[in-house]
Amino acid sequence: MTSLFSFIRRPAMRLAAVAAALLSIATPALVGQRLPANARPEHYTLRLTPDIDKATFSGEETIDVTLAQSADSITLNAAEIQFQSVTANTGKHELKADVSLDEGKQQATLTFPGTLPAGTVKLKITYTGILNNELRGFYLSKAEGRRYAVTQFEPTDARRAFPSFDEPAYKATFEVTMVAPKDDMVISNTNVVSDTAGPAVGEHTVQFARTPKMSTYLVAFLVGDFKCVEGKSDGVPIRACATPERVQYAHFAVESAEYILHYYDNYFGIKYPMPKLDMIGIPDFEAGAMENFGAITYRESAMLVDEKNAPVEAKVEVAAVVAHEMAHQWFGDMVTMNWWNNIWLNEGFATWMENKPLAAWKPEWHIDEQVASELNGAMNLDAQRVTRTIRAEANTPDEINEMFDGITYEKGGSILHMVEGYLGEETFRQGVHNYLQAHMYGNATAEDFWNAQSAASKKPVDKIMASFIAEPGVPLLSFGKVANGEVPVSQSRFFLNPKNETEEAKGQVWMVPVCFKTEGTQRNCELLTSKEGTLKAPNAGLFYADGGGAGYYRSAYTPEDYAALLSHVTALTAVERINVVGDELALMRAGKSRAGDFLSLAASLKNDDSAAVTENVIGGIETLWTRVAATEAERKQLSTWVASTYGPRLESLGEPKDGETPEQQELRAELFGLVGGVGQDSKVIAESRQIAEQYLTEPGKVNATLGREALGVAATNGDAAFFDVVQKTAETSKEPTLASQALYELARFKDPELMRRALDYAASGKVRNQDAITLFAIALRSPNTQDNAWQYIEQNWSKVKAQFTTWAGGELVGSTAAFCTAQRGEEVKDFFTTHKVAASANALNRSQNSIHDCVDLRAEQSGNLKQWLSSSASGLM
Repeated sequence: MTSLFSFIRRPAMRLAAVAAALLSIATPALVGQRLPANARPEHYTLRLTPDIDKATFSGEETIDVTLAQSADSITLNAAEIQFQSVTANTGKHELKADVSLDEGKQQATLTFPGTLPAGTVKLKITYTGILNNELRGFYLSKAEGRRYAVTQFEPTDARRAFPSFDEPAYKATFEVTMVAPKDDMVISNTNVVSDTAGPAVGEHTVQFARTPKMSTYLVAFLVGDFKCVEGKSDGVPIRACATPERVQYAHFAVESAEYILHYYDNYFGIKYPMPKLDMIGIPDFEAGAMENFGAITYRESAMLVDEKNAPVEAKVEVAAVVAHEMAHQWFGDMVTMNWWNNIWLNEGFATWMENKPLAAWKPEWHIDEQVASELNGAMNLDAQRVTRTIRAEANTPDEINEMFDGITYEKGGSILHMVEGYLGEETFRQGVHNYLQAHMYGNATAEDFWNAQSAASKKPVDKIMASFIAEPGVPLLSFGKVANGEVPVSQSRFFLNPKNETEEAKGQVWMVPVCFKTEGTQRNCELLTSKEGTLKAPNAGLFYADGGGAGYYRSAYTPEDYAALLSHVTALTAVERINVVGDELALMRAGKSRAGDFLSLAASLKNDDSAAVTENVIGGIETLWTRVAATEAERKQLSTWVASTYGPRLESLGEPKDGETPEQQELRAELFGLVGGVGQDSKVIAESRQIAEQYLTEPGKVNATLGREALGVAATNGDAAFFDVVQKTAETSKEPTLASQALYELARFKDPELMRRALDYAASGKVRNQDAITLFAIALRSPNTQDNAWQYIEQNWSKVKAQFTTWAGGELVGSTAAFCTAQRGEEVKDFFTTHKVAASANALNRSQNSIHDCVDLRAEQSGNLKQWLSSSASGLM
């Protein structure tokens, strides 16, 4: 599944904002929610009849079950299900069951009047359920006056559509039949084998082929007025389906899938395991996308894009989500983790894997630089006091939902990226193939994966990965002076706030692959296995201990080596420069460097041609703006420095031109956003309004990449007339990415009256639930709007809470992490102590820690920032 934060791909914003809002720590396990192990399903036969107008459905189900031992009862999962009848057929006898429900555990126990013998039992169940409005289970989606019945089962909501053994290890085959209105399309995991009229007038019955063995959370069925565009790759038919008004924007997803499927067939050495691939854009959908086996579902803005007129970034986002979900078809669907504590292996793998086909298909996108940006974000997330191990206990639905966070996705993917860099691409690929081949259509553990890598490489991958999976946090490697071809190095756990260090943390040790830069892009990799050690150092002109930029660690050097590194920073690759920027910012936040040191590095990179390097520099400047500058006067000083330092660079790029590379377009847009945003340059702000209005009303007449950035600047400084233009676009545009951006920009208007209009709109019920809380979260994260947003939430809590979905409460609570005063921290704590939000206790804990860290950072660095800016303004720097 592509979670909300993974779908929002901009690295400078993604992990610092959305992922931080969702990161949590697993709470104590309640193993009683796990099913008894005696019964194992082998096959489900499902027949469902949704009544879309009444928002209900009926189901007829047969489950072939194998009992390990005789029993007089069977327990399975069910939620919001009304049982009509249950019988068990042993081949000799048919027994009718009494059903007892445990709503807290979401379980149903079927008790029989006699003993069921060990062996095969056929359960027959008739039942009814509701098509809910909660964006989970079997639910309703609405668009243009039409209704759709769709599904979202991961992690624990198949039980809302059919009674089931709803745990990933209980794999079975499925045969699905749907009875639907005759004019509605029906989609499920496999191909249609029959489509017949009836049973009632105005209905048709659609039967689908039997699936391979798969987990319940990967089943999908959808009913509604969908239209599709088609393609094919390696003989596999591909469709991208959407509502009739938006299907015109599905072509790029098909084009992406065609390339990606062929790439994965070759990479894995195992052909795509399903008879077809459908991708379906759903109007109401909480996550970014969901990897249902053979029938991937998407939020519309994650799949549908105007290829001719969309920003570069929008196309990258769509292709990345398609690649992520398609990677799951092998790694997650065909081979599935045993339990949710290993969900990082599914999602971390897909996060890592999604980049490989994109880099091969579109080298001009510089995906390797995107990966480096995400690595920095993951380490910043993991370097806080409130973090967790990658593999953590999770047994209740709330605990499992909390596992879909930045540690699972980004840290998991980053560790795999580091190990691949250490082993080499082909060796790692062979290990992946061997793992998939050995566990095809079965379940596996993390140990199975890293043992396969150890066997393929003959290197201690098991020990490397075990240390990073079992230990929370990020290593800091401190390098001494190189002498006689060797360098002393020590490791410690790195905290963004050194006050968070504990005695336990002081004893942590990782087994770390350390790759030294040699010449060009060449590297020499060593393995650090102890708290302190000596590694072989290459005889290179420049000492840099993260060659290739794949290391999951922060680096500290001797003053002499670091000065030499910074003076030759442009000799590094773009990926390596991103890591230097990330290290400098992290060390500043940890008090090991100064705010002015970061700005000096930023100034030295002002003419960098890499959009990703520039974006990471901008992320650091925005950190100083929001979390270090203590007064309006200091922010004004920083604005002046930004405008004078980066304004000329922006000016030098000129107007957009035909034939520019994506890199050139994105670089201009990044600088425009910086100079008009933090820089508050009046000329850029005025220009942003003109560009943004054209971008919204005549998308093909303006460079979309620049238009997207200009819209953010214009919205921040916009008036009521512009608010109306943006809101109209959000409500009327058929192009989902443009409509979504326009909607979210409403939360950036800093005028208090317009901010209230935006939040009233979000809480009105007129905004889809999947989007409403995101507007509040955006407003909470910006210093321009957060105080007014918080006041609104306090005063209108019942309206705000009414918009919550499965993850929305945690997102809202987590977004308060952007505050930076002790007083506000106490207010947040007190408010959410008395106004409980489901599954958000850990988000509140993280928010409180972040606020405290910000207070400490501001106290530590604001004086230095002010001094450096004053000296810079005097020409002394």
